[in-house]
Amino acid sequence: MSTHATSQRITIPQIRSTKGRGRLVSLTAYTTPMAKLMDEFVDIIIVGDSTGMVAYGMDSTLPVTLDMMINHGKAVTRGASRACVIIDMPFSTYQESPQQAYRNAAKVMAETGAQGLKLEGGIEMLETVGFLTSRGIPVMPHIGLMPQYANAMGGFKFQGRTPDEIERLVALSLELEKCNAFSLLIEGTCEEAARKITNSVKIPTIGIGASPECDGQVLVTEDALGLFSDYTPRFAKQYIDLSALIRESFARFEDDVRSGAFPTLEHCFDVANKS
Repeated sequence: MSTHATSQRITIPQIRSTKGRGRLVSLTAYTTPMAKLMDEFVDIIIVGDSTGMVAYGMDSTLPVTLDMMINHGKAVTRGASRACVIIDMPFSTYQESPQQAYRNAAKVMAETGAQGLKLEGGIEMLETVGFLTSRGIPVMPHIGLMPQYANAMGGFKFQGRTPDEIERLVALSLELEKCNAFSLLIEGTCEEAARKITNSVKIPTIGIGASPECDGQVLVTEDALGLFSDYTPRFAKQYIDLSALIRESFARFEDDVRSGAFPTLEHCFDVANKS
């Protein structure tokens, strides 16, 4: 689907109905200006806990808090008027119990105005996903390589390395679909696993380092724009090197200030006429 065709907010049922009808386009955003810039081009904006690493310089997503995600979620929903906004639930805010997950998820939904939430996890999260969706909270489960599980997985390693692992991922996807998940985000799996999942479920799949056969694709915006140089995943495609352009602008500003070329009187207020 395309946000160019509508001036109204894209809804969860519309996202769900895209299965087999085209490719969904998704990017991450954490601020109002970035959300405004991408709004007309994407179907889904994901307010990712990746903001911890991208915007705050954290080593992982684990220190990201609920308040951080709520504040970034508010910023994005202010900037995006058409894209469907999905917010990540941060580590430790939903794993304890379905009840804990509901309390925190309801808070995020109520305070941000987002359309749905994304949470990571495997078979242990089935009860929680069902608990949330049955109470009116749309959920996009995140499977495969799950950054919040990096310690347990031994690092950021792609998943689905064996036929048994692929079979387990497909089975998990089918169970999540039964829990009324409206879509699935598949990250960092072998291509075969993502393809088989996509062909097995009746809900759209969003891939990141997964397969061209997924029903949609997402990238971390800073990776796509060349703004996050600490680490670039193999699966990320850089569309422009904004870092170089920004550094060039900073250098020009420095030169202008040191040389006295900026500011001039045209940049000042209430300038007295000189005769």
